[in-house]
Amino acid sequence: LEMNYIKKYIKQTVSFYETIDLKKILQIENLILNKIKNKKQIFTCGNGGSASVANHFLCDFNKGIKISSKQKLIPKVISLSDNIETILAVSNDINFNKVFCSQLENLGNKGDLLITMSCSGSSSNIVEAIKFAKKKNITTLSLTGFASKKIQKLSDLNFDVGVKNYGISEDIFQSLMHMISQNIRYKHSSNREEKVY
Repeated sequence: LEMNYIKKYIKQTVSFYETIDLKKILQIENLILNKIKNKKQIFTCGNGGSASVANHFLCDFNKGIKISSKQKLIPKVISLSDNIETILAVSNDINFNKVFCSQLENLGNKGDLLITMSCSGSSSNIVEAIKFAKKKNITTLSLTGFASKKIQKLSDLNFDVGVKNYGISEDIFQSLMHMISQNIRYKHSSNREEKVY
């Protein structure tokens, strides 16, 4: 009986991977790779556990892809969840809803990419960031756990996990990030026989 919840957690996770949309993953990968090749900035953001994934994104792309690609791909990934001083200042002096779009106003340029991660898909600061990005012609990609139709329509590209569990959703966000970064590394490695992970 005490293992039932763990079994359910595993079952939900496995169920997602058994029905995963590989074409959508490739579409996301191509979008990210296009931005890297065109030397565009890639911004990531999220709240709570999703903020950790947004920050981790930097490591696997900025360092991982750069050192293993024969074409010298140099990603320019910036996490809007990483600067606690700015986040607290904007929250305190302006509004918590503006913590991400305020930074985008300073750093974002036309043609850049904003990747948002939100389990609920309705976090107000994420919605505000997407709306701001759209006004500035910054491409938007949203990863959501159980998205409302609003954020799905708002983003240029949305990948919805379809699991109403915050932990599983964040596990999958992290997994998607690893799948895509490692596949880019593999495809662009000078020696595909080498382990690129």
